[in-house]
This record gives sequence, structure tokens and C-alpha cells, in this order.
Amino acid sequence: MKPRFFTILFLFVLPLLVLSGCQAASQADGEQITVTDLLGREVSIPTTVERVIAIGPGALRLYVYAGNLDYLVGVEQMETGDVSGKPYMLAHPDLAKLPIIGQGGPNNAPDPEKILTVTPDVIFSTYATEAAVADELQAKVGIPVVVLSYGGSGFGTTAIFDQTVQESLLLVGQISRTMKKAQAVADFIQQSQQDLEDRTQDIAEADKPSVYVAGLGSRGTHGIESTQGKYVLLDAIHARNVVDETGKSGSIMIDKEKLLAWDPDFIFIDQLGLAAVVEDYQKNPVFYESLSVVQNGKVYAQLPYNNYNTNIDTAIADAYYLGKILCPAVFADIDPEQKADEIYQAFLGKPVYNQMAEAFGGFGALTLSDR
Repeated sequence: MKPRFFTILFLFVLPLLVLSGCQAASQADGEQITVTDLLGREVSIPTTVERVIAIGPGALRLYVYAGNLDYLVGVEQMETGDVSGKPYMLAHPDLAKLPIIGQGGPNNAPDPEKILTVTPDVIFSTYATEAAVADELQAKVGIPVVVLSYGGSGFGTTAIFDQTVQESLLLVGQISRTMKKAQAVADFIQQSQQDLEDRTQDIAEADKPSVYVAGLGSRGTHGIESTQGKYVLLDAIHARNVVDETGKSGSIMIDKEKLLAWDPDFIFIDQLGLAAVVEDYQKNPVFYESLSVVQNGKVYAQLPYNNYNTNIDTAIADAYYLGKILCPAVFADIDPEQKADEIYQAFLGKPVYNQMAEAFGGFGALTLSDR
């Protein structure tokens, strides 16, 4: 009986062993699929990706928004240390404990040697703006490089509603097999944009107060003179940006006397530039006290959203806050702090407004003379 039993058992198990061996061989042979990145490059990647890194301004942020965090095997030095301006790191502090894979920063090239020490299956990158640059890194390390993008004109822009961002999120979701998560964030961005549009598109121009946003970062922190034309957060709520009369878009530095001439109804100061504004106020209080907004208590703070590229979640939270102050009737149902945490929850899985407010001051009116 025993010989016959073992013969039958062997005949039953043999096909399973063969099938298992074929599957193992297939994995060893490196089955691959092809994806198209944000530069239009066709990149061959393993069918199963389980080890990834994200390098370049904002790459890790996009991955956190859309990807499987358990697959991350390293971070740039730029993502550690003081992370107060990076909600994605506040929400997931353990990421800063991962192995360092290079210095990071917009002016520092990737470090192939350190990248190789963590043996990723795929490298997500925002460094490359040309295919040849991505191809060069890929050739050096022998690891697929998938380029992501924030759209717009690149690093430092507020590309919160750019379709390119959503395409990047979905590409991350495809590769890390988290499409449900990626699609949910992409949908949230679209819904937020539409909600802001619906609330404000019918406000008559005559009913809109004039507004100026100061202290916006541009290759560093700046004071009252630093602003933007065609400022995306004001455009999202159809606000009347006094800077738009210059015909310029993006970051600009104005003459302070021009601000006196505009004398806007409201001023918002980005909290990253607030210290510079306060320092200037202390040197020249007469200038500031000449502004109607200072006399009328119409100076407000907004959370800083640019830190190693755009924190899309914070930028959207700021847009709702600006809307609440400038158009209170159509934002009557919005509590800006609660809305901020709803946004952070959608992007990061955790509410972190209190941590941001503790670091920077949070939403609220400013009295420059008291600081």
C-alpha cells in the first residue's frame, strides 16, 4: 500500500511543484510592464513593485498622497530635520527614519551610490525636466526612473489644480497598486476646485473687496514686497488681486509705494514671510500705519504652503480660508480650521492643522504692532 500511496502523492504534487517552479522562474526572469511617465517616456518596470524611493522637489509628497508607504525604503536628507512646513512628514514622522539616499534639494543632483544602497525597484523623480536627464540616471543605476511632475512652470509654482498633478498621482497609484487611494485624492482635488468655483463665480465684480497677498516665498523668504500676479489661490475664488493690474503673473517684487497707491481692502501675509514683514514694520511703522488695512484691522495670516515644492493640501486649505474672509456669505458653512483638517485627512490620512498652527501661527487676524 505504501509504495502505491507515495506514487499517487507524487503524481498529485508534481504538477504543483512544476507550476510553482515556473512562477518562481518567471519572477526571476523579471516579468515587466511598461508605463508612460510625465515626460512621455515609456519605462519598463517590474510587474510587482515593492521597494520605491521618491527623489526631487515634491516627489515624496506626491508619493505619500497616492502610494503605499510600506514600500518606501529611503528618503532624501532634505526630508528630515525640521519638517514643520511639510504636513506629509508631520502625518508620517517615521518616514524621516528611513535610510538617507542623497542630499536632495532643487540644486543637488541625485546620488547614484546612495540610491543603490537601498535597492529600489523603481525611482520616482521630479528632478528631470528632460527625458535625457531621466535616462542618464536610469542608465547609471540600472533601475527604472519614473518622472512625476507638478505641471506649471516647475518648482516653486502653486500648481494645485494642474491636471499634471492628478496624472502623477494616478501613475503612482498604478505602480504601487493603490489606485483607489490615488483616485480618491485626484477626485478630491477636482471636487475642491469645483466647489470653490461654484461658491464664487457669480459674485459681482463691484461686490469684491481688493486684496493683496504678501510674504510669498520666491527663492527664499521675503517681506511685504513679495507677492504674485495671477495668484492661483485668489483666482480659485475669483478674488480681486490688486497686483493683476500690472499684467504680470507669478512671483514679483513690488515697490512699497505701489502698495500705498493700491491701498487694498485686505492684506494676507504668508506666515513664512511674516517675520520679515514684522521686522520691516518695526523699522518703518509710519508706512504700515498709513495703510487702511492696518488702521481697520484687515491684515490676516495664511499658512505657508511652499516647502520643497507645493503642499497641495495646505494651499487648498488656504484658498478656503481666503474665501471665508473675503466672501463670508458664500462660505458661511465653512470653519477654516475644520476644513483644513478635512483636507489633510483626505490627502494624508491624518488631521495635522494643529501642528501646522503650532509651528506657524495658523489662520487669524494679525496686529503687526503687537508682534
